[in-house]
Amino acid sequence: MKNQYVQGKPLFTYINKNKTQYPYLTKDLETDICIIGGGVTGAIASYYFSKNNIKTVVLEKKRIAHLSTSVTTSLLQYELDDNLSELTEYTTIENALKSLDPYQAMQFKTEEGKKHLLNDLVNQELFFLDAKEEKLDEEEIFKLEMKKIEENVLKQFAINKVLSSVNVTEDEKVKFFEANKSSFSKPESATAKHILVDSDEKAKEILAQIKSEEISFEDAALKHSSCPSKDMGGDLGTFGRGQMVPEFEEAVFSMAKGEVSEPVKTQFGYHIIKLEDLQESTESTFDEVKAEVEKSLLYQKQNEVYGNKINALNAKYGNLVKYND
Repeated sequence: MKNQYVQGKPLFTYINKNKTQYPYLTKDLETDICIIGGGVTGAIASYYFSKNNIKTVVLEKKRIAHLSTSVTTSLLQYELDDNLSELTEYTTIENALKSLDPYQAMQFKTEEGKKHLLNDLVNQELFFLDAKEEKLDEEEIFKLEMKKIEENVLKQFAINKVLSSVNVTEDEKVKFFEANKSSFSKPESATAKHILVDSDEKAKEILAQIKSEEISFEDAALKHSSCPSKDMGGDLGTFGRGQMVPEFEEAVFSMAKGEVSEPVKTQFGYHIIKLEDLQESTESTFDEVKAEVEKSLLYQKQNEVYGNKINALNAKYGNLVKYND
């Protein structure tokens, strides 16, 4: 097996959007289970496999537990889901607009747009009235669909009820913070720009022009770089360790502020890097990360409660629920 870096396009174009990423796969690993995809389902499955001493590896192109798949992902997603009872609020134009994402809502904020939206709401009500008159709700296929919906909503409601019962006290937050200070420290980070080209020869030629001040680094990036960051003078923003491929990271964190590197080869091509700033790792105070501490502790406690509930339910109903492969 050849060494592969488990990552994709986000290296440069998404660097300011992604926070902490997991390490790249740079060597062969032995494992009992390999999960392809680190969405919520994959993340939870890997957690329980590992908890039961089963060696598990998760391969994810972007961020672990970043995406959501289905109603079964309730453990992490339940706070984000709307209760069905709340959907009844979206029956006026203004509330219907609130239910749309900002980009969609923009299309309906004009008087003409509101008319279109109102017509759509009216049309839906007309379909509802006609369906009731035609007694479509009495058809077997509709009843079957409603039964599925009811089952899924009830599952979600039951899980939400278990997880929403969990809370954390101020004392627990402080103790959790003290026991996990390193997890909440501000990691070492760098702010850098780069120029990406396809050959060492071209990189050296551009570097010589920059050193002789024939062209500024930013103008050279705009003119020569193949990375989308060229439109911002090659600016990659601020990033920490683990967010760039190893060769790029090693070069950046060994540079001095203001330094321009020699060409650095990665799987993407040849980079000329300019280090704008380097921030050392610092400890955070409890007040600075209080919200993050609460979120982490709450998730940990919910995980435990969820696991205990699952064990209890398996003991009670385990023989009644089976799925065929």
